[in-house]
Amino acid sequence: MKYHPIDRNLFIKNRAKFTAGMKPNSVAVFNSNDIYPVSADSTLPFAQHRDIFYLSGVDQEESILLLFPDAPYAHLKEILFLKETNEHIAIWEGEKLTKERAYEVSGIKSVMWLQDFHKTLNEVMTYAETMYINTNEHYRASVETETREARFVKWWKENYPAHKVEKSNPILQ
Repeated sequence: MKYHPIDRNLFIKNRAKFTAGMKPNSVAVFNSNDIYPVSADSTLPFAQHRDIFYLSGVDQEESILLLFPDAPYAHLKEILFLKETNEHIAIWEGEKLTKERAYEVSGIKSVMWLQDFHKTLNEVMTYAETMYINTNEHYRASVETETREARFVKWWKENYPAHKVEKSNPILQ
């Protein structure tokens, strides 16, 4: 374990603080970091993206947090998407969060498998007007490798060009 368990109420409070700063009828999406390969069959130890951890407490690769405080349905207001796990994955990659454990860690009631992300995002975007993207805004940022977040932003802009875009960084800071 990297650290002692953190009370999920901290993450609930962090999400409430973030969503209070969002414009009406907007969605925010936060992606986990990638797993970086160092050779054909090994990777660097996983380090979670700080923003998704700050908002959810989830420290697992291939995770996505979607926040839509003005959603017309309760199950769309906060959604955590996780890689579906099984015994084979637990043996070869390590134990992953179940939906129940993810709720215990984050306080997010709506936990779905990652395979349902695009379908759910499509539904959410029919109700939303604005998307908050989570780009690196640091003045010294010089990222040579395209990140999972950058790939998502590129994909989202291609698929939802009629929606407004805002940056999540000013709210987070």
